[in-house]
Amino acid sequence: MPGLEQAKLFSTLNPAEWETVFASALERKLPADYQIFKEGDPGDGMYVVAEGLVQISAIVGDGDRKVLSRLGAGDFFGEMSVLDSEPRSACASTEQESTLYFIPREKMLAMLENSPRLAFRLVREFSLRMREFNRQYVKELLQAERLSLVGRFASSIVHDLKNPLNIIGLSAELVRMEKATPEMRVKASERIQKQVQRLSGMIMELLEFTRGAQQSVVLEPVNYHAYVREIIDDLQPEAQDKKVTLVLRNDPPDREVLIDQRRLDHVFANLINNAADVMKAGGKVYFDFAEDGPNLVTHVEDTGPGLPPQIAARLFEPFATFGKTNGTGLGLSICKRIIEDHKGWIRARNEPGRGAIFTFALPLKK
Repeated sequence: MPGLEQAKLFSTLNPAEWETVFASALERKLPADYQIFKEGDPGDGMYVVAEGLVQISAIVGDGDRKVLSRLGAGDFFGEMSVLDSEPRSACASTEQESTLYFIPREKMLAMLENSPRLAFRLVREFSLRMREFNRQYVKELLQAERLSLVGRFASSIVHDLKNPLNIIGLSAELVRMEKATPEMRVKASERIQKQVQRLSGMIMELLEFTRGAQQSVVLEPVNYHAYVREIIDDLQPEAQDKKVTLVLRNDPPDREVLIDQRRLDHVFANLINNAADVMKAGGKVYFDFAEDGPNLVTHVEDTGPGLPPQIAARLFEPFATFGKTNGTGLGLSICKRIIEDHKGWIRARNEPGRGAIFTFALPLKK
């Protein structure tokens, strides 16, 4: 049989054993792009490539099919079914017109029983093949995960940047309006400047997070009452666009805290935007403030459905998310880092009949 004698698997056989192989092998001439078998098909035997090219592929990652191996003349495949009689675990197809030899499982097992050398060679080749398949599979799996992560990360960035960009767009339109008063133009220009600073801060936070490096923290004494009033006023129009109202249940304490104002802005913005995302029909976000020993504590509660139990235990872990088409869960991870860089802490909880409740504490200036 032309081509069968060059098969690596049978290179150590004696003439009598070769006669058995020739008698058992069935020649098959197949066109290009022909599916020889697919995942789940019964494992009824193995194949030897006489000429042509065969690819072995499998489903990797999020359902994408990846080529794990390409086999030419002298190579063999489908040997796993000979050893375990289980269904096929991969797909085999021709990349070009090919000639194959098929050896049924029963006949191959009979040859292995009569030839210890053939059995040893098959196990050895199978071991080498599995090492290569594992290496290729891991490589393809990691690549698929990287691409998926890049996509999710890009989606999260776009989602987070849309809010300040929308405010900049609306403010720019206001500046161009013929009927806009000088006071309106000044206010719109100030809003644009604040949102540009916010965008810059968000980008820096993302870059520092992905680098795994800790940002330099510059803490300055700030009156918390004045700070909260200002940040709520800045974020109120953005929230109202989503039918969300920001409500201060009590006045922020007229006390000084040591904060990096630019970075703390991101915490307020993220908690409000997360609440707005789950309150599709609109709702309210309440803020409560209290002093607790050396800390100033802020409670942020929304009127949404509360924290999903599936994600509650991993809420502040990187890339933990549930039920959001946009976002990766990076936002709360960044918030946690910001608060901890301020020597504070942040927590979340559910209570019956209430929405999600986030609490964070910042040390008071001594």
